[in-house]
Amino acid sequence: MRQIGIDFGGTKIEAAALDGDGAFLTRQRIPTPDNYADAVRAVADLVAKVEGEVGAVQSIGIGLPGSISPRTGAMRNANTVYLNGSSFREDLEKMIGRQVRLANDANCLALSEARDGAAAGAHVTFAVIVGTGCGGGVVVGGELVEGANGIAGEWGHIPLPWARDDELPGPDCWCGQRGCLEKWISGTGFRNDYQRRTGQRLKGDEIVALARGGDAVAQATLADYIDRLGRGMAVIANILDPDCFVMGGGMSNVTELYAALPPIIDRYTFSDGWQGKIVPAKWGDSSGVRGAAHLWPAS
Repeated sequence: MRQIGIDFGGTKIEAAALDGDGAFLTRQRIPTPDNYADAVRAVADLVAKVEGEVGAVQSIGIGLPGSISPRTGAMRNANTVYLNGSSFREDLEKMIGRQVRLANDANCLALSEARDGAAAGAHVTFAVIVGTGCGGGVVVGGELVEGANGIAGEWGHIPLPWARDDELPGPDCWCGQRGCLEKWISGTGFRNDYQRRTGQRLKGDEIVALARGGDAVAQATLADYIDRLGRGMAVIANILDPDCFVMGGGMSNVTELYAALPPIIDRYTFSDGWQGKIVPAKWGDSSGVRGAAHLWPAS
């Protein structure tokens, strides 16, 4: 059985075909278009290109930012804002002539990693996505939990927990609120914080390299970033108490996170000692397409 998984990101769209054992048959990647009509066409073209290489597939799953409103069926909450209010699934199905399944991109990563990745064997998995934005996904007993309103895991739009005076009221968020966690712990938030301190706009990996090289401002920026991320994860620990946090997105490549986060989470959890697993995604940036493919049964 061949399945297509598509990961619709803020900067790129990737499509992959998987066989029945989950092995990649082909992968295609393009930049994310800057408007809705081109985006729908681009996804349809990717499907056609993949099938041109591997033959007809049995199912198509797509992970993308935001979620579908169970009330209206329209897209909402996407930081790729031109998706909001659209009938993306229906428009794509009309264009390609078949049914597709959609889920939040963080949910797809969580599902991929819980099924056969870094969180395999965990009963409760929470996926932490810290890249251009900030997302989360929940899997319990191997099944995706989307919630009654389709917003389970949307921790990026809670306020920064246990905020210090110098963190209040916090930056305005694209969602209409202020001080959202996403504005602090996304890769974009990390870069913004460094720019506030220095006036310089650098890439995240450049800031991390400066911190490792002894630059005091970069070190302070990274330390604050890890502290804020740990506070956010402590809220999830207090609510869900997951067996495993699995990390994805560009900031998950910062190796300092994995030793530094547990004591911060422990400090803020309502427990006599927090013990949990925090791991990078086994499938890396392939988790999104694998999880999207897993939205359908393998047979």
